[in-house]
Amino acid sequence: MDQFSAHLDRGWELVQRGDTRGAEASARRALELDPGSPEAHNLLGFVAALEGDGEQAIESYKQAIALDDTYFEAMLNAAEVFIHPIGDFDQALQMCDQALDLAEVDEEIIDALLIKFDALLGKGDMDEAGKVVTRIPKGPYDNPNHAFLIGRAYYEIGQPDRAAALIEDAAKKDGRHAEAQYYLGLIRDERGDYRGATEAFIRSRELDMEMGMPPWAPGRDAFLAVAQSAVKGLNPVLRRYVADADIFVTEVPGIEILAEGVDPRALVLLDGLFHPEREDGDMRLCQRVFVYAMNVVRLAGDIDAIEQEIALALEREISATFLEAEQAERGDHELN
Repeated sequence: MDQFSAHLDRGWELVQRGDTRGAEASARRALELDPGSPEAHNLLGFVAALEGDGEQAIESYKQAIALDDTYFEAMLNAAEVFIHPIGDFDQALQMCDQALDLAEVDEEIIDALLIKFDALLGKGDMDEAGKVVTRIPKGPYDNPNHAFLIGRAYYEIGQPDRAAALIEDAAKKDGRHAEAQYYLGLIRDERGDYRGATEAFIRSRELDMEMGMPPWAPGRDAFLAVAQSAVKGLNPVLRRYVADADIFVTEVPGIEILAEGVDPRALVLLDGLFHPEREDGDMRLCQRVFVYAMNVVRLAGDIDAIEQEIALALEREISATFLEAEQAERGDHELN
C-alpha cells in the first residue's frame, strides 16, 4: 500500500473510532501527497460533519465533486449535510438527482432514493416523498440498514404495517441498530404492545448512550447555561410557567419514566406540576425542567442550533401541558 492510501485508510479507521482530530490530520497528510485528491476532500468533509461544522463539510464535499464530477459518495454525503444540519432541502434534492444519474446498481439507487426521501420529508412534500418510496428496488435487503431505512420511510408515509416487517428484520439482523430499536418501539406502541415497546425503547436508549455525545457538543455546565438562556428567551406568556423552575441537564430520560410512556428521544420534560390560583401570576407552575442533552444535540446537528431546539421543545411542552389544558377547562366551564 502506498503512503497516500495508508493515510486515507488510517483516516477512515480513526473516524470509526470517533477520533475526528486524528482523522483530519490523516486527511491533510494525504492532501500534502496529492493536493488534487477528491477522496481526501471527501474525508475532510465527513470529519467536518462529525464535528458539527456543516458549512465546512459542504465546502469540502464540493471540492471533491469539482475534482471528480462522478463522485457518487461525496454527492450523497453533501446531500445528507444539506438536509441536516443546514436544512437546504432543495440543494439536497439537486445532489440526490445528480447521484441518481450516476447510480448503476440497486444499492446505489436505494441509497440515493432514501436520502431524497429524507429531503422531501424535511421539505414537507409528502406526496413526492411517497412517490420516491415506490421507486425503491424491491427486497429482500441483505443490508440491515437498508431494511430499516426503507421500513422507516413506509412508517413516515403512514404505512406502519409495511414498515413493521422491514424494521423487525433490521433489528433482528443488527441488534445494535439504535434507530431500528426506536422505531420498533414506536410500532409496538401503536399496536398496543406496551411491554414490547418499552423493551425496544430501553434497548434504543442503551445503544444511544453507548454511542455518546458528538465531539462538538458542549459540556454539562455550558449546556445548562444554554438551557437557561433558552428559558429566558421564551415568550413571556410561556415563560411564566417555567420561569422559576430548577433546570437539570442529563443525557437521556431514565428507564423508569420510559416505562411510564415517556419517549426515549424526548428533548425536555416538565416535572413537579401544580396549579395555583390563576390570579397569583408569580407562582411557578412547574418546579423542574429536565433537558436531555444527547437527544437535543442529535436534532440540533451543530452547536449554534442547540438553544433554538431547546426553546422550540419548551414551547411545545408548555403549550401542550398548560395552555391546551386551560383552553379545555374554559371550554368545559362554558358548556356547564
